[in-house]
Amino acid sequence: MQEYTAETRSGRQVALRFAADEHASRLAATRAELRRRGCAALLVFAQESHNYLTGFDTAGYVFFQAGIVTADDRPTVLLTRRPDQRQAETCSLYDDIRIWLNAEDVRPERELRAILEELGLRGETIAVEFATYGLTGANGRAVEAELAGVCTLVDGSDIVRTQRLVKSPAELAYVRKAGELADAAIHAMLAATKPGDLDSRVTAAGVAAMLAGGGDMPAGGPLVNSGPRALFGRGIGAPRRLEARDQLMVELGASYCRYHVCIEHTVAIGAVDPRQRDMVKVAAAAFDEILDAARPGRALGTLDDIHRRVLDDAGFAKARYGACGYSLGATFRPTWMDVPPMIYSGNTLPMRAGMVLFVHIMVPDSSTGLAAGIGQTFVVRDGPPERLSTIPNILHER
Repeated sequence: MQEYTAETRSGRQVALRFAADEHASRLAATRAELRRRGCAALLVFAQESHNYLTGFDTAGYVFFQAGIVTADDRPTVLLTRRPDQRQAETCSLYDDIRIWLNAEDVRPERELRAILEELGLRGETIAVEFATYGLTGANGRAVEAELAGVCTLVDGSDIVRTQRLVKSPAELAYVRKAGELADAAIHAMLAATKPGDLDSRVTAAGVAAMLAGGGDMPAGGPLVNSGPRALFGRGIGAPRRLEARDQLMVELGASYCRYHVCIEHTVAIGAVDPRQRDMVKVAAAAFDEILDAARPGRALGTLDDIHRRVLDDAGFAKARYGACGYSLGATFRPTWMDVPPMIYSGNTLPMRAGMVLFVHIMVPDSSTGLAAGIGQTFVVRDGPPERLSTIPNILHER
């Protein structure tokens, strides 16, 4: 990872993962959108937005943590807790870092109000990132109650989110590295798949490969479901021992500098049921057609139209999912899914060059107990998309 040095307006030296001018352009675009909407400031609660705008990288969003970005050129302010102070000071472009301390009667929303009043924002319209894990329902209600009569609050959850959909060349470099880590993890997991072993050993092999390759712990998963669990759409606690004849569904998101690339494959252990091999072929055919249709200007929902048609025609209308993927980017726990947008029929969002999309075709067939799933991440671009994996979409047999 290349590290960039920069200086905040207050004179602090900081280390960043992107050049300071890239962050400056992101901040300028955010401020321009605030002005367009008639908002005086944005309250940043999404950790992805903190990271995108200033480079701030922390897990502190599980507590009350707010950034303030004004529509004009006033200094940016971060209100956070003491454990996050040093990271904010050395690895973010926030100009002014304020700390709230834990106490029995502490009300950080009151401290947020004081900062807004200090900035002269009383009576102004303020955009708030409500749609994020970084603002719990309880904290959201507290902010609204504290600022009632002080500011007019409007939902600004999409302001930074929309910017983040199209990746810059520097971001795509991190995405491609994450793609290499995803492939390395799958290769390691396939090699670790053995009858008699716990399926958690497969998980461990994938995580070890990603970390050994210089990746981060991913924002979710990996999902490693074996036997009847292979039909599950989510991971589940407690390992299961692989049998002489078994099946394994593997889905993971590899992370590099928080940028995720997802991948999904199906593994058959022992004698293969021909029906499962055919199911994977159907899923692969659907993916290939989707990849061919992913072009700038086309509606995102057309990709799911293909997914539905191919699986329905093959007799899997009851087994398929109601969406076939989503956007990816730099995300934090609890999920690697960088949504919205989801890829579902009727989504009119035009695809744009530089979007990073994960498409997965899942066929959990309850009537047979067999599962098939393939998933790949690609970059939308002028012409054919850039697929970020070299692993073929086949049923892997062990």
